[in-house]
Amino acid sequence: MRMSRHYDVDAVRKEFPAVERMVYLDSGFQTPLARPVKAAIELFLREGFETAGPKSVWLDRVEQTRAKVARFLGVAADEIAFTKNTSESMNIAANALPLRAGDNVLMIHGDHPNNAYAFLHLQRKGVEVRFIPMTDIVDADSFAPFIDENTRAISMSHVTFHAGHRFDIESVGAMCARKKLYFVVDVMQSIGVVPVNAKAIGASFVGSGSHKGLLVPQGLGLLYWDKALKELEPAYLAAASLAEIPDDLIARPDKMAPSPTARRFELGNFNLPAVHALGASLDMIEQIGGQNIQNHCFDLGDHLIARLDELDIRLVGPRERKHRAPHIYVIALPPSDWLGHFEENDVRVSPERDGIRVSLGMFNTANDIDRLIDVIRRRGLGRPSAAA
Repeated sequence: MRMSRHYDVDAVRKEFPAVERMVYLDSGFQTPLARPVKAAIELFLREGFETAGPKSVWLDRVEQTRAKVARFLGVAADEIAFTKNTSESMNIAANALPLRAGDNVLMIHGDHPNNAYAFLHLQRKGVEVRFIPMTDIVDADSFAPFIDENTRAISMSHVTFHAGHRFDIESVGAMCARKKLYFVVDVMQSIGVVPVNAKAIGASFVGSGSHKGLLVPQGLGLLYWDKALKELEPAYLAAASLAEIPDDLIARPDKMAPSPTARRFELGNFNLPAVHALGASLDMIEQIGGQNIQNHCFDLGDHLIARLDELDIRLVGPRERKHRAPHIYVIALPPSDWLGHFEENDVRVSPERDGIRVSLGMFNTANDIDRLIDVIRRRGLGRPSAAA
């Protein structure tokens, strides 16, 4: 099968040495380290080792990366905060919303648990969390019947980790704007592969980590905050969070206004090597083109679906491009029976609720898909576990 070539995949592949050693189909868990990302981390380490750290240079790079993140998400730099991971971003968002006892928040049943727990933890304050059913298509109409006079917010993922649903967050955001609801979106599984424009979404908050599509090792998260929503204040505070940081660093109870920027949600002291790495990865993604990466993964996904159809093996989750993520596919093969087989054949995939997850990256090729199919064929299709 000839694949459409949206960019020089072979050249990109050379930036990820690990993918030459195995069939790497697990970017939904974590991407391998790319050469430019490794170089940024090594530069930080060398500077710290040789000069004890040029702090002002390092912090300048933080702001440069903040600006890159903002441009990537279509927002202003002062609307971006750095966090630890998606879970922290979701917790910051949940606790910043002015929710009171009797208010309710709508979520999707079976969405990522750490998005849900951030809001379920508010039950101790009398906030109700209501779950709507997860279907292949989730849009504004899915939520509308569940909204009442006490609904204050909707929180959801853009792309699901366990089956590759890509939900219509734009229609939900538009509905939230009409009904004056807060809207919180987890883009962990989409960012870096599916273009994300936080303004177009109409979100109050957008949260993510950076170790999947953004190519950075674990330990760095992102949070977009719509700065028009001044009432959304941090649940915790440090000097770095303030509008006016005291020069003498003596705390003053009469000067505790939070920063007018998203820095209000930061506690200072960044994960510097990861922030520097993110700057390098965003340069790499921008050079390739986010839309190109998405289109390339869609083409590979079409190829995967066609090959699975040949074997009469079911795909879990949506098949149509309109409703599926370009890069996350779950094959209906029981993980308990199949994961070891893939590992023995140097195919890296993840076990998920309803099967084996194949998750694609910018470096994958049709040959990776064909090698996966060959490994499935090698096991034989006579087993009950091979078809669904």
